[in-house]
Amino acid sequence: MGKRATEVFVPTIKDVAKTANVSTATVSLVINNHERISPETRLKVNKAIEELNYHPFRSARGLVSQKTGNIGFILTEDHFLRSEPFYTRIFLGTEFAARENEFYILLTTIPSDFKAGDRLPRFVLERNVDGIIIAGKVPCDLITALEKYNLPLVFIDYYPENNKYSEVLIDNISGGKKAVQCLIKLGHKDIGFIAGDIHHPSIKDRFQGYKMVLEEAGLSYDLNYYVTDEDNPARENGYSAAKKLLKKNEKITAIFACNDAMAIGVMQYLKENKIKIPDDISIIGFDNVEADLSLDPPLSTISVEKTDMGIEAIRLMNEILKNKVKTIKKVLVPVELICRKSTEQPKN
Repeated sequence: MGKRATEVFVPTIKDVAKTANVSTATVSLVINNHERISPETRLKVNKAIEELNYHPFRSARGLVSQKTGNIGFILTEDHFLRSEPFYTRIFLGTEFAARENEFYILLTTIPSDFKAGDRLPRFVLERNVDGIIIAGKVPCDLITALEKYNLPLVFIDYYPENNKYSEVLIDNISGGKKAVQCLIKLGHKDIGFIAGDIHHPSIKDRFQGYKMVLEEAGLSYDLNYYVTDEDNPARENGYSAAKKLLKKNEKITAIFACNDAMAIGVMQYLKENKIKIPDDISIIGFDNVEADLSLDPPLSTISVEKTDMGIEAIRLMNEILKNKVKTIKKVLVPVELICRKSTEQPKN
């Protein structure tokens, strides 16, 4: 057995009182800006608070039960801004389930380049949550920093390399297989794949599903059939990846994009270059975001029950908190193929 990570020193109100040589009641009065406290005592207590980097535990409920009834929800700024429809639905799922379990959800974002020493969300510093749900890919430094607070963590649409936490994941391999099987069934043989952030577990699994089906069908998927070097799966990178892919392989008749955002970027590139969809190239995405239906043509995709993912995350967290269950659990949320007008039989 390896050594356990050194736990961070989290100062309490008792530590502040001891440092300032006053009672905990006096510290509480200073924190609440009570007029009874003299300027000298206030200065002494505030100095101790600053020296210890103490953050008051603000939940009155928590003072009695040591439970706040709050669950933190963290995702990176770029995930929230770029994929808002996707993660908003997941967040709503946690909100719906939280009401039934008498939890409050506290949402915050962190910088995508969060690193050791950066400030953690306030609800962590103030010990104002009983557990934290993390949605999407986050920096390892964030996970390491949170581990020192010994809070239960549940991950959605991502899992750390150590794989020691409960997770709610999309059945990405199955989804990747369904997308490519759809294209093969239509008669496509030259099927491309584009992705951003290929090291993200979800994206990597979708690529795995793509390769598995092509291998089973005896079809090619060498380097000329895919582009996976984009930094992230954003719309503009779908545009860039489509340009790269079709420059090196003119035989492509169908493209499986790792998500709908990139698929929309592909559609933009094809239209600008007078390539007809789906007459010349069929396109299928992954996620089934609301914008898909308003596209011309509407986008075929793999549908993910995003609200269910949030519900499952709360269920796992509730199990951990109320039953003190430490068993690691992984929930795979099933996916569904949605065929629309961006896919059809190849013309040639």
